[in-house]
Amino acid sequence: MATVQVSEAEKVYILHGVRDDLRVDGRGCEDYRHMEIETDMVSNTDGSAKVTLGHTDVLVGVKAEMGKPRPMVPDEVHCCFAWKFEGRGGDELGMELSNTLYKVFNNRYSVDLKSLCISPGDHCWVLYVDVLLLQCDGNLFDAISVAIKAALFNTKIPKVHISEDEEGGKEIELSDDPYDCMRLNVENVPCIVTLCKVGHRHVVDATLQEKACSVASLIISVTHKGTVTCVRKVGGGSLDPESIFEMTETGKRVGKALHAPLMELLQEEESLGKKRQKVGFLG
Repeated sequence: MATVQVSEAEKVYILHGVRDDLRVDGRGCEDYRHMEIETDMVSNTDGSAKVTLGHTDVLVGVKAEMGKPRPMVPDEVHCCFAWKFEGRGGDELGMELSNTLYKVFNNRYSVDLKSLCISPGDHCWVLYVDVLLLQCDGNLFDAISVAIKAALFNTKIPKVHISEDEEGGKEIELSDDPYDCMRLNVENVPCIVTLCKVGHRHVVDATLQEKACSVASLIISVTHKGTVTCVRKVGGGSLDPESIFEMTETGKRVGKALHAPLMELLQEEESLGKKRQKVGFLG
């Protein structure tokens, strides 16, 4: 897991800055670093997005494959999350990411799972979400959640036509027209806001140096309406009830404000079509 060593003098400097709402890079306690989002980056996926948050780089690909619904919910699909992270502590970090992402995104409230049902009890689309961490400079959960929402927005699933043969069996035909596709409604897909307790205050989008000064963090997933769908505490330290309440309220406020500009950016980029300029090493 990516960590950095911070001297006692650096810790005091960071703590005093956070106390005065002036962080080392000039941000306030509730400010994100510069974020760049690009969609449709990987040709062999049904949807993809790359997010750069500070020096944290995340690439997400979504692949839709035909599967069989689970017996308990014959008219719903499910999502599978995979990850790739090289280096010491990669397996531990990957498992933590997978478990959290599964709780946040794999439910009927985030994505309309019924819309991906082809034939109840027989066929459905199963979404496979692959997360590739290219570079880590803190705040992975927030960057990944934005990348997943952007990749789901970009996902195009072929239309399915079902017909019956002479014996009453069902025949499934996939449209080969790239414009004859189904899009996902990502309005209710939450974004994750991670708040790190640094001294007596908490900060949004902590760098690795700030994370080294933090005793504990709160991971909060928030919808566009400001509804909290998941809360998880990470880190070895403890949080008092008052801090949890204040961090949750900050998470709701920051998370709600994140959705509108994100959706505007995604819609604007899509409206450009092939005219948009691709940047970065995948451009």
